[in-house]
Amino acid sequence: MIPTGQDSLNTRSTLEAGGKKYAYYSLQKASEALGDVSRLPFSMKVLLENLLRFEDGVTVTRDDLQAMVDWLKDRQINREIQYRPARVLMQDFTGVPCVVDLAAMRDAITALGGDAAKINPQVPVHLVIDHSVMVDEFGTPQAFEDNVALEYQRNSERYEFLKWGSTAFDNFQVVPPGTGICHQVNLEHIAQAVWTSQDQSGEEVAYPDTLVGTDSHTTMVNGLGVLGWGVGGIEAEAAMLGQPISMLIPEVVGFRLTGALGEGITATDLVLTVTQMLRAKGVVGRFVEFYGPGLDALSLADRATIANMAPEYGATCGFFPIDERTLDYLRLTGRDDARIDLVKAYAQAQGMWRDGSGAEPLFTDTLDLDMATVQPSLAGPRRPQDKVLLGDVDDRFNDELEATYKKGNDPRVPVEGEDFDLGNGDVVIAAITSCTNTSNPSVLVAAGLVARKARALGLDSKPWVKTSLAPGSQVVTDYLDRAGLSEDLNAIGFDLVGYGCTTCIGNSGPLAEPISKAVNDKDLVVCSVLSGNRNFEGRVSPDCRANYLASPPLVVAYALKGTVRTDMSDEPIGIARNGEKVFLKDIWPTNEEVRSLIDAHVNSDMFRARYADVYRGDDRWRAIEVTKSDTYSWPSGSTYIANPPYFDGMTMTPAPLTDVKNARALAVFGDSITTDHISPAGSIKLDSPAGKYLTEKGVPRLEFNSYGARRGNHDVMMRGTFANIRIRNRMLKDVEGGFTSYAAPNSSGGGETLPIYDAAMRYKADGTQLVVIAGKEYGTGSSRDWAAKGTMLLGVRAVIAESFERIHRSNLVGMGVLPLQFQDGEGANTLGIDGTETFSIANVAGIQPRQDVDVIVTGKDGSSRMIRARCRIDTYNELEYFHAGGILPYVLRKLAA
Repeated sequence: MIPTGQDSLNTRSTLEAGGKKYAYYSLQKASEALGDVSRLPFSMKVLLENLLRFEDGVTVTRDDLQAMVDWLKDRQINREIQYRPARVLMQDFTGVPCVVDLAAMRDAITALGGDAAKINPQVPVHLVIDHSVMVDEFGTPQAFEDNVALEYQRNSERYEFLKWGSTAFDNFQVVPPGTGICHQVNLEHIAQAVWTSQDQSGEEVAYPDTLVGTDSHTTMVNGLGVLGWGVGGIEAEAAMLGQPISMLIPEVVGFRLTGALGEGITATDLVLTVTQMLRAKGVVGRFVEFYGPGLDALSLADRATIANMAPEYGATCGFFPIDERTLDYLRLTGRDDARIDLVKAYAQAQGMWRDGSGAEPLFTDTLDLDMATVQPSLAGPRRPQDKVLLGDVDDRFNDELEATYKKGNDPRVPVEGEDFDLGNGDVVIAAITSCTNTSNPSVLVAAGLVARKARALGLDSKPWVKTSLAPGSQVVTDYLDRAGLSEDLNAIGFDLVGYGCTTCIGNSGPLAEPISKAVNDKDLVVCSVLSGNRNFEGRVSPDCRANYLASPPLVVAYALKGTVRTDMSDEPIGIARNGEKVFLKDIWPTNEEVRSLIDAHVNSDMFRARYADVYRGDDRWRAIEVTKSDTYSWPSGSTYIANPPYFDGMTMTPAPLTDVKNARALAVFGDSITTDHISPAGSIKLDSPAGKYLTEKGVPRLEFNSYGARRGNHDVMMRGTFANIRIRNRMLKDVEGGFTSYAAPNSSGGGETLPIYDAAMRYKADGTQLVVIAGKEYGTGSSRDWAAKGTMLLGVRAVIAESFERIHRSNLVGMGVLPLQFQDGEGANTLGIDGTETFSIANVAGIQPRQDVDVIVTGKDGSSRMIRARCRIDTYNELEYFHAGGILPYVLRKLAA
C-alpha cells in the first residue's frame, strides 16, 4: 500500500536499517499528542499505525486516532474505523470467483461508459493455486505425478483463466500448482513482517506487513507478527480496488502462555487445547493476542500452527508479536539480511518489539495456560473445538455411535474381493494434510520417525486405510529426503500425493469401490484421521461420518492401528514381525530425536532454492497459452467459467430497497451450520441439482470434479447452495441433505419435498420472497463467498439467526442479504417457529446499523405476532453497501463515476 503522505499530527519520521533510510509514521510521536500507547496490545498498535498513515480527515480522522488510544480506558470502544491492508492473498477455490468478478466488472464498467483499466488491483495480490489437487492416486511412487496430471486435465479452463488474469491485471501474481499451500508460501516467502513502498514523493516508507485473504486460515501469518485475517472474496475484491475495510475497533483477548510442552507433546495437542478454551470463552469478532514467558518456548512454526486455527476458535485473528524468534525464522527461510535488519529496527522504534521486559499489554479479557499441562489430544468427530484426550477417543466414539448414529457394536462387514472386513469406527482415511501442520518440521519429522520405528518392527498401515502425505511446502520434501524419512513414510503408504490442501478441503478422492460399497451398503460409521483444521460433516469424504483432527505422527499411528474403537494409549497398535505386541510408546520419538534431525537437515538453502523462481511453474503451467487483453472472452458453454449475473441491467443509480413481505422460510436450521453446509466444496452427487445440470450439459460423472473447482460458474454453485449431504433442515423430519418443504401460493405452509434449489426456483416463479432461519454460530468455517452469493441468487432476502460468525455475516451484507439476529435467549425453538410461517419486515430502506427490527410472523392459521431482531449490518459503510445491492455494485458505480 502506498501511503497518502497526509500527516496532520506531524508523526512522519526517519529510521535507518541495513544501510538504508526509510520514512515511517511514529507511534511515539503520536503518543505525544494522543496519549500513552505503550500498553496497547501489539495488534492494536498495528491498527493505530495504519490509521495514522492514512489520516486524511475524511475516511480517517483525528477522532479515530484518539479512539484507538482511548480504548485503553475500558479496553473496548464502539467505533467504526476504515482499515487498509497492505496486500491481499488468495487461493484458487476462492480466487477464481474473485477474478471472474473482476472480469465481469470490467465488462460492466465498459457498459456504464467507464474505463475498464480502473478495475485493477491497487495493492499487491498473490494467488496461490493449492486447492485443486485431489488424492486419486496414493501409496505409490507415481502418486504425485499422476495426481498432478489429473489436476491439469480437470482444471485446464480454470488455469487458463487464472493465467489470463495474471497478464490482464497489474499487481496480480499467480503461484502455479504444485508449489505449496498458500498460507505456507505466504509464511515462508511472501510475508516480510515489515512492508515497504514508495509514496508520492518517491521516498521509501516502512510500515507493518498486513493483509486480508480469501481463505479463513490467512490468520496463520499472524504467527510471524503479520496482522491478517480471512474475508469473503467480495470484500477482498473491494480492498484490491482501493476500498478500505470497514470494521469496529476490536476487543482484544490476551492469552497468556507459561511453561513449555512436555516430552512427546506436539503443537497440534497445544492448538486443540487452545481452540477448546477460546471457543468456550467466546471470541467471535475479537482479536486474540498471545503473550507471556511461554512464547519463548514456542518455535515460529508452532506459533503459526496456533495462529492458523483462529477461525476454529472463532477469533478474527490470533496474533504473536515480533521478537527474536521472528528474526530466526526470517533467517531460516532465506529472507534478505537488509529486510531482517529493517524488521528489528522498525519494531523497536515503534514499540512493537517483544523482549519480555517492561509492563505487559492491557487486554479486554485474559486467559492463562501452562503448556506443561497439555496432553495428547484429537478433536472430533464433527467440530474442531471438540477436543478429546487420546486415551478417551474410543469411549467417546462409542458414546457418539449410540447417541448420534443410533448404532451399537454391529457385526463387521466383509469387503468384496478382499481378505478383510470393516466395522464401525474403522479408520479408512489417514491423511497428513492441510496448512495447519504440514510444514511444521517438529511434527513432520516426528511423523517420519514414527514411520521409521514402525517399519523397523515390521508394522504396516492397515489395508483398508487410504494413506496420503500432502505437505504445505516443497521444502518439506527436501528435509524429509535428506533425513531419510521419506523412504520410511513411503514404506508404510505415506507417499507424496501433492502439494496442496487435499483431504482437509474435501479433495480426499474416492475410496476404493469395494470399501465404499461396504460402508454405504451397511451405513457404517467409519472414520478419517487427518492433520487438518476442519472436520465438519460431509467435508472430508462422503463415506466418512466421523472425522478426527490429529497431529501428523498420530495420523501415522492410526493408519497402523486402523480403528478408533480401542484405546490408542494403552492397547497395542500392531504385532511386530517377532510376534510381540507393539504399543504407541514403542514407536513415539523423543523430543531430542526430533530436534537433532531438524537441526541437521533443515536450512535456509532449501528455502532460497525452492522460492528462487516461484512464479515460473512447471512445464505444464508454462505450456498454457493466453492472449493478453483488457476484457475476457468468456468461453461459450463452459461449465467452469461463466459471466455472473450480478451486474445484469445495472444502472448508475441503485434500485430503492423494498420491504420483505410474506416471505417463506426456505429452510430452518439448528446450531453450528457451517459454510461447508451452505456451500460445499467437495464432490457433486449425480442426482443433485448440480449433478443433473452437469449431466444435461454433457459432462460425464467422472468429470464432475468438485464444487470448489467449479466456483467460477454460478449455475453450478447456485444449485450447490445448501446441498451438503449432511445438512438437516428442521422443516423436514428425519431427512438428511439439501431438501425443503415447498409451500405453493396461497397454501397454509408445508407441502412437497424438493431439493432446496428446485424449491427456490419455484418460489421465484411464484414471486415469493424467502428467508432462512438458523441457530447459533451460523456460517462458521471457511471464508466462502459462495455461501453468501448462492444465498442471494436463490432469492433469500434475509437470514435470521441466533448468532453469526464474523466472515459470513460480512459476506451476506456484501451480497445485499439482510442479516438479523434473534434477541438473546430467543430462537426458532423458543419462539415456536417451524417454517410453515410467513415473515414480513417493514421499512427495510430505513434500517440503521445494529438497530432492533420488527419481524411480523404469520402462522399457518393466519394469526400474526411480532418478534424483535437485531440488525447485524454493523457499520455505516456496510449500510451503504447494502443500499447499493452489495459491495461490488457499490465499488463499480464509484469507479464508473
